Amino acid sequence: MLMPDLALTQRLEFHEAWSSRAHARVQARLYPETGATSLPFAGGHAVYCGRSPFTQVYGAGLSGPVRAADLDAVEAAMRDETRVLYAESIANPTLRVADIPELAKIAHRHGARVVVDGVAYAPHRVMDVAAWDVDWYAYSAYKVYGPHMAALYGKSDAFADLVGPNHYFVDRSDVPYKFELGGVNHEGCAGLIALGDYLKFLAGADHEAAIDRETVCAAFGTMTDCELPLQAKLIAYLLAKDPVALIGPKSGDRSRVGTISFVHSSLTSREVAEAAHEQNIGIRHGHMYAHRLCKAILKDPDDGVVRISLVHYNSLEEIDRLIDLFERIL
Repeated sequence: MLMPDLALTQRLEFHEAWSSRAHARVQARLYPETGATSLPFAGGHAVYCGRSPFTQVYGAGLSGPVRAADLDAVEAAMRDETRVLYAESIANPTLRVADIPELAKIAHRHGARVVVDGVAYAPHRVMDVAAWDVDWYAYSAYKVYGPHMAALYGKSDAFADLVGPNHYFVDRSDVPYKFELGGVNHEGCAGLIALGDYLKFLAGADHEAAIDRETVCAAFGTMTDCELPLQAKLIAYLLAKDPVALIGPKSGDRSRVGTISFVHSSLTSREVAEAAHEQNIGIRHGHMYAHRLCKAILKDPDDGVVRISLVHYNSLEEIDRLIDLFERIL
């Protein structure tokens, strides 16, 4: 059955929420002292497991805008024993950009740490852990045009709260050594440093100059300016195709990034992706590690969705090539 893209996204979120709400009910029955439960939140559901505030939130903003009252609900959920508030910079599968600074303010007012997953955000927009006031921020360096490494930011006092896994004779104040098991990947570190040259190129800065915050911001500004016309054109095209159900926001503006997913009413996602591959166009299909969602809503979770990942070095000519292909097969 063909469904509007918003309806499909709502169903995806509903089915993912269903299993988590069931888990919370079981936990509340077996361990009532944890206060596990689920509550309505911003048109979706907030699930509490154990002593965290919102272990997970599903469907927020899909039935209307997230209001100030909804953020008040996050604050009301904070308890004396709450220690961590976890969030994603970009929610999956809706791909909306989250209000991380506001969530950080709420958590800190109650003495909780803020942990943010930035893996889907980092390739597209400039990160600003200082302005966001997050305690921990993690992303994959290889998704930001660097080597295959991970990066973890933490405030000094956040590190001080933890006991690192390195040897007992390494003082816990010796950061990051206390958290390094074995030697660093020197080749990867060299590649990560070289990323500065690429950012200077994008910013139009002097190649010999030192990399600074202003240059990083300018580089990511260039990335955003390059990506917006690409995603706007492709999303507008997909929305005009009746057999296509777009997952996520309908707008191609700054409220989302250029990672675009959809399904077709009669073609499998594999068929769409393979047709693109035959034309030397690199797109993917599958569950993209959202296996529960795809299993709940699609006939074949391994076939999953068609996933197009646009970044700043793609071109409008490449979007035209993809649209020409879609005109023949969709």
